[in-house]
Amino acid sequence: MTAAEFQQISHTIPLQPGIYKYYSEAGELLYVGKAKSLRKRVSSYFVKNHDNYKTRRLVETIHHIEFTIVGSEQDAFLLENSLIKQFQPRFNINLKDDKTYPYIVIKHESYPRVFLTRNVIKDGSEYLGPFTSVGRVRELLEVIRYNIPLRTCNLNLSPQNVNKGKYKVCLEYHLGNCKGPCEGLQTEEDYREGLQQVKNILKGNLSPVLQLFRNQMQEHAMNMEFEKAEIVRKKIESLQAYQAKSTIVNTRIGNVDVFSIISEGNYAYVNYLRVLNGTIADTKTVTLEKKLEEDDVEVLTYAVSYLRDAFQSLSREIIVPIEIEYPEEHITVSVPKGGDKKKLLELSEKNVNYFREELYRKKILHLEGKSDMERKKVLYQLQADLELQELPVHIECFDNSNFQGSYPVSACVVFKDGVASKKDYRHFNIKTVQGINDFASMKEVVYRRYSRLLAEQQPLPQLVIIDGGKGQLGSAMESIRELDLIGSMTVVGLAKNEEEIFFPGDKESIKLPYDSESLKLIRRVRDEVHRFGITFHRQKRSKGTFKNELEGIKGIGENTATQLLKTFRSVAKIKLLSEEDLVKEIGAAKARLVYAHFHPATGETDAPPVP
Repeated sequence: MTAAEFQQISHTIPLQPGIYKYYSEAGELLYVGKAKSLRKRVSSYFVKNHDNYKTRRLVETIHHIEFTIVGSEQDAFLLENSLIKQFQPRFNINLKDDKTYPYIVIKHESYPRVFLTRNVIKDGSEYLGPFTSVGRVRELLEVIRYNIPLRTCNLNLSPQNVNKGKYKVCLEYHLGNCKGPCEGLQTEEDYREGLQQVKNILKGNLSPVLQLFRNQMQEHAMNMEFEKAEIVRKKIESLQAYQAKSTIVNTRIGNVDVFSIISEGNYAYVNYLRVLNGTIADTKTVTLEKKLEEDDVEVLTYAVSYLRDAFQSLSREIIVPIEIEYPEEHITVSVPKGGDKKKLLELSEKNVNYFREELYRKKILHLEGKSDMERKKVLYQLQADLELQELPVHIECFDNSNFQGSYPVSACVVFKDGVASKKDYRHFNIKTVQGINDFASMKEVVYRRYSRLLAEQQPLPQLVIIDGGKGQLGSAMESIRELDLIGSMTVVGLAKNEEEIFFPGDKESIKLPYDSESLKLIRRVRDEVHRFGITFHRQKRSKGTFKNELEGIKGIGENTATQLLKTFRSVAKIKLLSEEDLVKEIGAAKARLVYAHFHPATGETDAPPVP
């Protein structure tokens, strides 16, 4: 559908909230979205030029549009999520999670059995879960079987069969693991009381179970039944030991869902901690593929909805690192700044970081596990796809990064014979560029890297990848010309997120097949330079880099720098303060120094040091 064709129907699009569906000419559902105002949201796709290749491709593919008007923004949110899960349109966020989760089922039958299953059948049975780990389910079942006597046989214990005396007790009865309902030695009421304790254990609510056992132990002791009291005491110890193994945060927190996110290029990773009664009951991390350059708010909102639905969460509070639009009624969205909830969020962030690092490690191990012949084959394919003069046995990739507009750094990773050569990696602190200027920073680091290789008479790479597209590629080429290295190696730009490859001076990009081995290698190189650069930033922050800039101001010492950072949290915020704000915090003399450092055009740059 062209912009002109859209203009002919735009006035017919409703203004109310609802969901919109884009279809191809063949009738394929391409995309589902929600909107407060359908006309305004849909028009945005057709009235402006999109930088993102995938968004342009979606708009070009749209043949017709369908709408569903709903009563509220919340209804649109719920309907959108339902349709995405049902149809999985190819331009919507793709959650790469095809596992069938395990449940614990309480069968709908006389004297219900309790066991692990992956198949949810609508037969009246009660399914508890899902759980992320089969190992955890088996551990729970062991705890239950040790503490709650339940039958494990497959006998049909209907009242008629039990009354006829069709069955005899088995070894489990004599071992004390079953109370013998098959012979009518246990009533259904007593059995269902045990099932209620099972449900409490599975929900992490051990207090009523422990209290029941304590009452039983006291009763046995009062009746001089010391052997029975000892058995119950051991059950109490067993449950307390199980409880101690769980990560207890704070019982006052109650039931909450905690989410954290890391975004890298076309992918995002989201961790979910399910907290029940102040105890972490489960954790799950998923990978999501972005299709239309969705931001973190959109991705996290979708992941929260998916995971809460998958794990049947009834928690009334969601803890997240950023504000998200989650219009479901009676749900509180919290972005904690401190306390136990902040600690929970930090724990979730540790989990999502570990998951991402583990994926990377497996990817690298898989690549290094290939034979020399297989790696050479990929390099020959890359040489052919990019029409390189030489086989790219030595590849280098550069990327710039900064943290909240401060501390620009760059990273360079090196791949030799198709695998990472970590000993050759390099970090760069930007030295000659004032403020945040990705183009000038790229020019500086490329010049520094290759002037040094020339000075040390080290071999040059056959292929250099500049992560950032045309602008940064042009800046890198300025340094290549200054060093008289034109023709000595091939330099290309990689457009962020779109995986388009640009050669210097070319107007059109090269788009390699999405599943080609060449592009997979380029992705690995790009992902590695991102990882390496981000790690560098974390190291700098953990070593007090933020404080170092303040301490670098003549006349400002460690105590003053610490005081400012405790109050204002970051150098970026300190830069925005007025001199009056600084005076209130550190006094007039030091305030003048700090303000002059960040505002050299208006402040005094040669003020004497403060004693």
